[in-house]
Amino acid sequence: QVQLVESGGGLVQAGGSLRLSCAASGRTFTSYTMGWFRQAPGKEREFVAAIRWSGSSTRYADSVKGRFTISRDNAKNTVYLQMNSLKPEDTAVYYCAADLSLALLVKSAEYDYWGQGTQVTVSS
Repeated sequence: QVQLVESGGGLVQAGGSLRLSCAASGRTFTSYTMGWFRQAPGKEREFVAAIRWSGSSTRYADSVKGRFTISRDNAKNTVYLQMNSLKPEDTAVYYCAADLSLALLVKSAEYDYWGQGTQVTVSS
């Protein structure tokens, strides 16, 4: 089992930046592929970014490529999502997820563990 707690969400103006954090506890953090997803009101949960256990490989949704950066600090059992040049359409609840896969998973159904989410609101 692994427990995930997100933080860092808030209200920001368009063009601004936020950094989300996801603190993990429980089983060995370094074994997990970590992902970020988001869900806007009335929409399905969508993939944002993923990072392998070593941090050597990452993957991004086209909608955030070049603006968001996923990273991890295995010594702190924490994964981050740096979000720059934020747009109103980035407004959503952002979720952290973990899985013991070696692959960079992009489907929410493939992740075993989830945090409670943190709200990000981007005003125009």
